Amino acid sequence: MDKEALPLLARIAEALERMKPPAPQAKNVAKADAYIWQGETQQLEALSSVSRVDLKLIHGVDLQKEILLSNTMQFAKGLSANNALLWGARGMGKSSLIKAIHADVLKQIPNSIALIEIHREDILTLPVLLRLLRGDKRRFVLFCDDLSFSENESSYKSLKAVLEGGLEGRPDNVIIYATSNRRHLMPRDMIENERSTAINPYEAVEEKVSLSDRFGLWLGFHPCDQQTFFAIIDGYAEWLKLPQSKDELHAAAIEWSVTRGARSGRVAWQFIQDAAGKAGIKIPL
Repeated sequence: MDKEALPLLARIAEALERMKPPAPQAKNVAKADAYIWQGETQQLEALSSVSRVDLKLIHGVDLQKEILLSNTMQFAKGLSANNALLWGARGMGKSSLIKAIHADVLKQIPNSIALIEIHREDILTLPVLLRLLRGDKRRFVLFCDDLSFSENESSYKSLKAVLEGGLEGRPDNVIIYATSNRRHLMPRDMIENERSTAINPYEAVEEKVSLSDRFGLWLGFHPCDQQTFFAIIDGYAEWLKLPQSKDELHAAAIEWSVTRGARSGRVAWQFIQDAAGKAGIKIPL
């Protein structure tokens, strides 16, 4: 080899090394209870605090709460547990329930599990994250909020392989909790289009809906009736010790929900924030 070419080859090698994606990193993995996965930089960023409400303040979804808490406690104790899909109506506490249960389990079993939020657009980097977590002494709940896929997106296939299948498989110390407004994570018109244009309609639709099948737990959240709406309002009012009577709060809550065109846990919380502010009470978050 020409000796004059050696410096050029060395510079090329250095340039290629700089272009290589950074190795997955974790900041303070052993210290924090919650993290955000930064897919672009492949880094695990520790959070100093999590925005959430206490589990006892989540009303109207008692069965869902019981099932998910039991599943999470099993996981925290090192036992087998299922991935969970929380689907259904907007504002009924799907993501709030996951965050609240995480905090409740940590109270009962300190340092047992950590919560990691992964954004939908970072799903393709999920295998990288799993390799980073594999073998860690702690257990991790991966949390993907508002998970859904639109037409021409193929990243759902990566999630399918992680949930069940693939050579590496999902690590024993990781489970996945996702929330979605859609039961099958795909828009209905996308599924119907597959049925009408595919050579084998059944197989095409099966590929689309099989993603949700790979979650062991399906927990449905449905629009609440007026009685449940009042129960949510009453729970918040008791917690904050609001001076208004139940009748006054209920009448004001009905008017508030009419202006929003809906009754849900989110609407109840927004009403309570307004009522607390008018009463001069600061919400302790």
